[in-house]
Amino acid sequence: MRRKHRPGGGRQLEVTIETLGARGDGVVLLPGDDESAAEPLYLAQTLPGERVLARLGGPSPQGLRGEVIELLAPSPDRVEPPCPHFGPCGGCLLQHFAPAPYRAWKRGLLVDALRKRGFAEAEALVRPLLALPPGTRRRASFSALRQGRRVLLGFNRRFSHAVEDMSECHLLAPPLVALLPALRQALAPLLAEGKPRDVVATLTESGIDLLLDLPAEPGLAGRESLAALAAELDLARLSLAVAGAAPLPLAERRAPRITLGGVAVTPPPGGFLQPTAEGEAALAALVLEAVPSDADAVADLYSGCGTFSFPLAARGHRVHAVEGAAEPLAALQRAARQGEMAQRITAEQRDLERDPVTADELEGGDAAVFDPPRAGAKAQAAELAASDLPVVVAVSCNPGTFARDARALVEGGFTLDWAAPVDQFPWSGHLELVARFSR
Repeated sequence: MRRKHRPGGGRQLEVTIETLGARGDGVVLLPGDDESAAEPLYLAQTLPGERVLARLGGPSPQGLRGEVIELLAPSPDRVEPPCPHFGPCGGCLLQHFAPAPYRAWKRGLLVDALRKRGFAEAEALVRPLLALPPGTRRRASFSALRQGRRVLLGFNRRFSHAVEDMSECHLLAPPLVALLPALRQALAPLLAEGKPRDVVATLTESGIDLLLDLPAEPGLAGRESLAALAAELDLARLSLAVAGAAPLPLAERRAPRITLGGVAVTPPPGGFLQPTAEGEAALAALVLEAVPSDADAVADLYSGCGTFSFPLAARGHRVHAVEGAAEPLAALQRAARQGEMAQRITAEQRDLERDPVTADELEGGDAAVFDPPRAGAKAQAAELAASDLPVVVAVSCNPGTFARDARALVEGGFTLDWAAPVDQFPWSGHLELVARFSR
């Protein structure tokens, strides 16, 4: 390793990238001194085997951050990124990685997470990656920032509150990108200088559902201009969240609609949905594969609006849906009544982190599905492990916390039958998965 110093800058080093970290950064282990262990250096937009000249930056919770000054020897797996915003924009991290090695790395995130939790046979348990194409994401959370007369609208830059003003995006479905010019113009008089706000846009089957987070009530003229914007863009629904208050519809031309298990569901403003319709269908198909077709009673924990409840009920299972948030659960219940599934679906609001469904409550059931947030389901997994359920199906967006919960289930007597990775977030370190446990 050759070291250089440059006046006015940090220490410079020539290094060879050893591997990719879980977030997609290149990683180099820097040797420590006599009293310290090796420390990882993370370099964005680098690939294994590449030789780079880098400048050391400050520490991060995982190790050191650095900046690439010059790419000295590129990897044969490096390709030209398709998006002009790649680099500053925090939406994509790996557009420079060729498709085949990228997919192998993405699947490896799940394999490695399981191995770290003692699953020696992880390679055989993990199925091939199901990769969803870019340009299909139906939901985006943009940042909007006014600078003088100009409004910046796009994703945050990496490790920053600065906004990358987007003109195109290769992740999003085209109708979401087409919103941006008119939104910039409409938001200009409504935003405070230098204070970013969130804009959540969801492409539903009946049109775009738009949620604006504003710093103050827009007033009559502002509301009229927003209502005109909803008409101009033919939005299904336009809702406002003002100064942290609950969102309320301002203009609803037609109910936003998604179809789950043949049932039309209207999600709440800004409500969580799977990022792509194709990924949602793939996850539901994997859940149906994992739940025995002859199962009667199935618990759907962290049910949301019914992503899995409705497909399960449509197949004839009796489903008990449990969700902590009131709004998506209410949407599920309304759709169940209107879709004539109320006789097959019961619903319960419950904070499963603080008050998990107990092993005793699960007694006599045939299967359970759980789909927690990124933090996983430590408390609920412990109750599932202690239950007498014959089948548990895990859905996760975080291989690390999934592997932790999987270890708890296996220590409770379950066997991990398979795990299927689904890539709904191209060019990133995010990975969805479905896994089946049985005993």
